Amino acid sequence: MPTLPGDASRSSDIQSVDRKADATGALARLGIRFTAWAERWFPDAFIFVAIAVVIVALGALANGAPVSSVAKTFGDGFWSLIPFTMQMAFVTIGGYVVATSPPVQALIDRLARIPRTGRGAVGLVATATMLSSFLSWGLSLIFGGLLARALARRPELSMDYRAAGAAAYLGLGATWAMGLSSSAAQLQANPKSLPPNLLPITGVIPFSETIFLWQSLLVATILFVISVMIAYASAPTPVSAVTAQDLGVDVSAKQERLDPPAQPGEKLEHWPLLNILLVIIAGGWIWQEFARQSWIVAISNLNTYNLLFLTLGLLLHWRPKRFLIAVAKAVPATAGVLIQFPLYASISAILTGAKNASGQTLSEVISHAFVSFNTTGSFPLSMGGYSAVLGFFVPSGGGKWLLEAPYVMQAANELKVHLGWAVMIYNAAEALPNLINPFWMLPLLGILGLKARDIVGFSFLQLLVHLPVVLFLLWALAFTLTYHPPVMP
Repeated sequence: MPTLPGDASRSSDIQSVDRKADATGALARLGIRFTAWAERWFPDAFIFVAIAVVIVALGALANGAPVSSVAKTFGDGFWSLIPFTMQMAFVTIGGYVVATSPPVQALIDRLARIPRTGRGAVGLVATATMLSSFLSWGLSLIFGGLLARALARRPELSMDYRAAGAAAYLGLGATWAMGLSSSAAQLQANPKSLPPNLLPITGVIPFSETIFLWQSLLVATILFVISVMIAYASAPTPVSAVTAQDLGVDVSAKQERLDPPAQPGEKLEHWPLLNILLVIIAGGWIWQEFARQSWIVAISNLNTYNLLFLTLGLLLHWRPKRFLIAVAKAVPATAGVLIQFPLYASISAILTGAKNASGQTLSEVISHAFVSFNTTGSFPLSMGGYSAVLGFFVPSGGGKWLLEAPYVMQAANELKVHLGWAVMIYNAAEALPNLINPFWMLPLLGILGLKARDIVGFSFLQLLVHLPVVLFLLWALAFTLTYHPPVMP
C-alpha cells in the first residue's frame, strides 16, 4: 500500500509505545507484522474471485467439459444471483442506516459513559458488537465502530484505540454467521434465493435446523464468552496503551446538520410525515408476515429482514433528507458485494452445470474425492478446516457458500451428516479468517480512521484461541445430530 503523509512519524510513535507493551504485546506485534505483510502482497479481494473463476473454468475443461459448455454456464450463472446480491447489499445499508440514526447515536453516547477503565471499555465494545452481530453483521460493524469512537473521546480511560477497534470487529470474526444475517443459513432457508442447480442437493433448510439448533446456540455462547474475555485481558494497560490521540485520529463528535430548505420543493425532504406514512405502510406488511407464520420463518426471509431494518431506519432518522444522507454514506461499502457476487454465481454454475462426455460435473468429482478422504466423524473437522482456509482467499460468506455447497453438501448427503449442521460447520469456520482478513474491515476502518495493520494484531490473538475451540465443538456436537434427506419446497 502507498505511504501516506504522516505515516512514518505515526509508525515511529506507535513503535516507541509498543516497546513498553506488557506480556501480550509480543504476540500482538507478530499479528501486526503479519498483517502489514498481507497488506503489501495481497491484492484486492476481487482478484481472488477472478482467479477462482479461471481455476474453476480450467478444472471443468480438465474434467472433459467442452469449452462451449463452460462459457454457457458462466454466462447463465452470472445473473442468477442478482436478487441475493441486492439482498446482501441491503443488509449493509440497513445496518448502517439504523446504527447512524440519532436515537442509536444517543444510546451509544450513554453506553460510552459506563466503563471506568480502558480495559473495561474494550470489553464493552466486544460485548456490544457481538450482541448486535446476532441481528445484523452490517449493524455490528457500524455500531461497534461508533461506540469505540465515543469511548475514545474519554481521555481519562486511557483506552487502547487499536484494541477497541479489534473488539469492534469481533462480530464479523466470531458470531455474525451464527446469527440472523448468516448468508449461508439465509440462502438455505429461502428456496427462491438458491441457484436452481443447488436446490436438489441441499433442499430447503429452515433456521430451526441451522442457527436455532441448541448446538448452534451453544457454540455461539461459548464464542461470545471467550471473545469478551480475550478482548478484556489482551487490552494494553494505561502505561502501554496507544490512544486515538497517539494515533492522530480525530474522534470528535460530528453531528450531521441539515441545512434549512432553500426552495419550496426541498421542504418535502424535511417533512417527517412522509417517513411516518412509509413506516405505516411497510409496517403493515411486516405485521402480516409475522402474523401469518412463525417468527422464525418470517425473519429468515431476507426480504422481510431487510425491509424491517429499512423501516426502522426511516423511523429513527425521522426526516427523509437525513435518511437519504445515511443511505448515501452506506452505499460505498456495498461495492465489493455488487461486483463479486455475480462471479461467485458463475463459479457455482460452472461447478454444477458444465458436464463432460460422461455427464459428470466438476462438483461431483470434488464431492467424490471429499467423501473418499472422510468419514462421518471426520467430516466436521475436514470441512471446517477447509472452509477456514478458503475463507481467507474468498472473504464472502454467501459467495463462498455457493462455491463450497455443491460438493460439500453432496458429500454430507453421502456421509449422512446432518445438513443443517453442515451449514453451521461452514458458518462457524468461515468466520475465523475474517479475524485477519482486511476485506470486511473496510467499513469499520473508515469509521475508526485506522488501517488494518492497527487492529489485526489483537484479532490475531482471538484467532489463535478460536480455531481449536471451534473445530473441537463442531466435531463433538456433530455426534448429537441425526441425518435427514434434503427437503424440497
